[in-house]
Parts: sequence; C-alpha cells; structure tokens
Amino acid sequence: MSAAKPTLIIRRFNNLQDYTNRFEAMKDFTTHRDETTPDEVWLLQHQDVLTQGQAGKAEHILVHSDLPVVHTDRGGQVTWHGQGQLVAYFLLDLNRLKWHVRTLVSFAEQAMIDLLKQYNIEAYAKPDAPGVYVDGRKIGSLGFKIRRGRSYHGLALNIDCDLSGFQTINPCGYAGLEMVRLQDLLQDYPDFGKLCEDLVAYLQKTALFHEVIVKTE
Repeated sequence: MSAAKPTLIIRRFNNLQDYTNRFEAMKDFTTHRDETTPDEVWLLQHQDVLTQGQAGKAEHILVHSDLPVVHTDRGGQVTWHGQGQLVAYFLLDLNRLKWHVRTLVSFAEQAMIDLLKQYNIEAYAKPDAPGVYVDGRKIGSLGFKIRRGRSYHGLALNIDCDLSGFQTINPCGYAGLEMVRLQDLLQDYPDFGKLCEDLVAYLQKTALFHEVIVKTE
C-alpha cells in the first residue's frame, strides 16, 4: 500500500517580515518536525535586506550601504530581498515526497515559469545558473538548505521591487547580471496578493498533497 499523501499548510504573511526572524523560525520548524509534521509553504515579503549564502564571498558585495547583511545557511551567493518581491519558503519533507534536491530545485523553477506563463511571459531555467530568466535577465532566484531530508529557504520572484539593492551586489555571484521585474514586462501586472493566490492554486493542482490549508498571518 502506498503511503498517504501529506497535508500542506500555506501561511501567507501580509506584513513585511524581518529576515532574521523568519530564518530562525524556519530552522526551528525544521529542527523540531518529525515524520508526521505537515509540510508548509510560507508566502511573504521581507523588509529590505541582503542575504549571503553559506559559501558566499564578501567581494560580491560591491557597494556597502545601510542595507543589513544577514549570513544564512542556504546555497548560493548574495542576493537582495524586499518589498515588491514574492518570497516562497518551501518547508518540505523530501524523504516523504521521495524527492532529490534536484527535484526540489526543478519544481521551484517550474512553478515560477508556469506562473509567469499565465501572464504570457516566456521564462526559462538555466542548467548552469539556478533561477528563472526572461530574455537573459533574471526575474526569479532560489536557494535551499536540506537538513535530515527536509528543506527550507526557497524562491524569490521580482514583482515591482526597487532594483537599486541588486545594483550594490553581483546578484547570486554573477557580475553584470541584469535583474528584471514583472512591472518591466507588463503594463497591468499582478501584485503580491494576486501572485499568492496564483501560487496557492498551483500547489493545489500538483496533486502532491492530500489537503492544502491556507492560513493568513
């Protein structure tokens, strides 16, 4: 008999979230979960911040500003988070889903590609540079940490954020990488709330989960 599908809890945070607080909460959730704990996805926007990946190199921060820099344990180099960007954190039991890390990365990239396709934006992933791109410009970033077969961290999709934070760094460690937003591609673009609804609907349609419960916090 095949194992029962897990439950997914989606938490949508309406207020801007402090990065360090969410980071500590993700680690705490992952440390204390067990094989019966429902998976969770957190949808939010952060207060403006630079985050440096586990193997991040200081030289990728080109201009030192008043933006806080938080050292974190995800993969990848430095990136920016802030208002006008949809962040989705995937707190999933990969063992229970029978996923490898590559499965998770591909799922996150494909989710962004499929969401953008709903708005007639042709986006794509690159095998050698994780993330999602439109005409050579990066619109979606991702990075994960796996601990005992459970994931945390996730993806970030640019909606109408201020790009100046990206201009102080080599985004994700790539010098000269140009970032792009939905705002740059569509006159009538979906806002954070609409994209949250789109992603919830997308996750409901995956058939990965027995039940999807949405909570607003």
